[in-house]
Amino acid sequence: KQGIVVVSGLARGIDTWSHRGCLAGGGKTVAILGRGLDECYPSENKGLMKEISQRGAVISEYPLGTKPLPFNFPRRNRIIAGMCRGTVVIEAAKKSGALITAHLSLEYNREVFAVPGSIGSPYSRGCHKLIKEGAKLIENIEDILEEFPEFQMRCSSQQPLSKTEESLNKEEKELLDIIPYSPYHLDQIIKTTGWGADKLLPLLLELELKGAIKQLPGKYFLRI
Repeated sequence: KQGIVVVSGLARGIDTWSHRGCLAGGGKTVAILGRGLDECYPSENKGLMKEISQRGAVISEYPLGTKPLPFNFPRRNRIIAGMCRGTVVIEAAKKSGALITAHLSLEYNREVFAVPGSIGSPYSRGCHKLIKEGAKLIENIEDILEEFPEFQMRCSSQQPLSKTEESLNKEEKELLDIIPYSPYHLDQIIKTTGWGADKLLPLLLELELKGAIKQLPGKYFLRI
C-alpha cells in the first residue's frame, strides 16, 4: 500500500506469505527462482507463481529445464539482494540462506532489517546475530519506512482490528490480550487472570475455534 515492490524467492514459508500478503494488499511482487521458469518448486505454489506473473514478475537466470538443486538457491539470493533497497529477515537459524542474502545486501550497500525472536528459539539466532552486527531491529512497518523518507507513510501505527478480533466478546478480548505470541501454559494463564479452569477452558476453546490462538501439547497456548 506504500507503493513498495516486494521481492522474494517463492520458497515455502515466509517467501510464500510475503508474496501472498503483497498481492492481497493490491501491490506488485517479484519472485526470483532458483530453477528454470518451467519448473515449479514447491509444487503447491504453482497457482501463486501464475498470479505473480500477472501482477508483477517471475524471474530466473537459469535455462528452461533446470531443476531446483540446492546450490542454485544461494546463487539466486544475490539477485534478490541486488534488486532490493533493503532486506528483511524474519527468521533464520545460524546457517540459513536468509543470512546469505543479508550479507550480500550489506556488500551491495543496502539496508538490512531483522525481526527479533525468543532467545530459546534456534530460528531466531540468525536474526539476533544480524542485529548484533548492526542490522536494524524492526517490530512494524514504520521501522522500515523511516529508513526511506521518500516513501510517504500513509499507514497508521494504530492498526485496525482484524475480522477475528471484531468477532470476540469482552471476556475473549481480555483473555486474548494476556496470551503472548510464544507458548504460555494454562497454569500461567490462570495465575494471570485469576479465573478458574472451569471459566477459562471454554473461552480458550472459543478463541481457538475463531483462529485467534493455537493450543500446543502440554496445555500450552499461543496467540497467532
